[in-house]
Amino acid sequence: MKVRFRMLATLLFAGMALASDVRVMEQIAAKVNGEIVTTGELARFRKQLEGELRQQGLTGEKLQAEIALREKDVLRDRIDNLLLVQKAKELTINVDAEVTKQLASIQRENKIADQEKFQDFVRQQTGIPFEDFRQQMRERFMTQRLLGQEVGSKVSVPRAEAAKYYAEHKDEFIREERAFLSEILISTANKDPKEIPALEKKAKDLVERARKGEEKFGDLAKANSNADTAGDLGQVGSFLRKDMQPQIADMVFTHDRGYVTDPIRMPNGFLILRVDEKHTAGLASLDEVENEIMQKLSAPKFDPAVRAYLTGLREQAFLEIREGFIDSGAAPGKDTSWRDPAQLKPETVTKEEVASQIRRKRLLWMLPLPGTKTGVSGRSSSE
Repeated sequence: MKVRFRMLATLLFAGMALASDVRVMEQIAAKVNGEIVTTGELARFRKQLEGELRQQGLTGEKLQAEIALREKDVLRDRIDNLLLVQKAKELTINVDAEVTKQLASIQRENKIADQEKFQDFVRQQTGIPFEDFRQQMRERFMTQRLLGQEVGSKVSVPRAEAAKYYAEHKDEFIREERAFLSEILISTANKDPKEIPALEKKAKDLVERARKGEEKFGDLAKANSNADTAGDLGQVGSFLRKDMQPQIADMVFTHDRGYVTDPIRMPNGFLILRVDEKHTAGLASLDEVENEIMQKLSAPKFDPAVRAYLTGLREQAFLEIREGFIDSGAAPGKDTSWRDPAQLKPETVTKEEVASQIRRKRLLWMLPLPGTKTGVSGRSSSE
C-alpha cells in the first residue's frame, strides 16, 4: 500500500512539475473558418509595420502616431487575407504559371543560375524557407486574381465619363515620342566566325515566322532568344525616341504597331525588335488613353468595392474574435463573439502547433526580396 502511494505521489508530483513547465507561446486572437490568427503573428506584423515606417523616415511622435493609426487594422488585414485565400481555393483559382514566371524573373535579375543557390538566397533574404516564400507568392497571386475576377470586372466607368475627364485634363496626355518594344537576340558572343552565317539565317527565319503570324512574337522570344528578357516573352519596356540609337529609332518610329524589324547586326549578335505600342509626340487621342483614364477613374471605386466584397465573405464565414481584439472590418450585425474557448485545444497553443499556419499566412509584401519588381511600369498596353 505504501509502495502504491509512493508511486501515485511520484506520478502526481511529476504531473505538477510538467504543468508548471507549460508556457504560453501563442494565444489565439481569432478563428476564421477553421484557421487561426495568433497574438504572436499580430505582434510580428506590428513590428514589421514599424520597420517599414522607419524606412520611410518617420521618427518620434510622427512614427508613433502613424503606428497607432494603422495598427487598429492589423487584425482586419489578417482576416482579410485568410478569407481571400480560402475563397480563391474554393473557386480553384490556379496561378502556378504566374508563380513560376515570377520566380524565374527574380532568379534572372539576381543572376543566380544554380537553383539550390537561388533557394539559399531567398532564405537568407527573407528569413523563411523557399517553399514558404513560394506559397506566399502563390497566395498573393490568387488573391489578386480573385479580386480582379470578382470585384474589378464589375467596377465600370461609363465612356462618357472618361471622355469628360479627357476634355478637362488634356494637359495630362501630352506625350513625347515613345515606343514599347519586345526583342529577340540571337547571340554571336564567343562563336566561331564560321557559325555566324547560320545564326544570321536563324534570325531571318524568325523574322519571317513572326511577320507571318505563325507564332506569337513572345513565344518565339521565349523559345529562341539569348537575351535576359526571354523569360518575359522578350518585353523590354518603353523608350523615348531621344534615348534610342538613331539607327534603331528610324526603324521603330517609321512603322506602326506590330512591325517586326529585320535582324539588326549588333556587337553581341542579331537583334530583332517588335513594336508593341507607339506614342506619337503631342496630344494623345482619347482612344489611345481611354484605358489609362478608365483605370484612373475606377481606382476610387475599387477599394470600396473590395471592402464590400470582404464584408460579404465575413457574413458567410465562421468567425470568432477573442475579447479585447477588434476586427475593424467586421460585418454589421454579425455575431463573432468568442465561444467555448475551453473546448479549443486549448485557448492557447504551442509554438510548434502554430508554426505551420504562421508561415503560410505571412503576406509576401511583408517580406520584400531585393531585385523584385512591384509593378509593371514600362510595359506595353497591348500585353
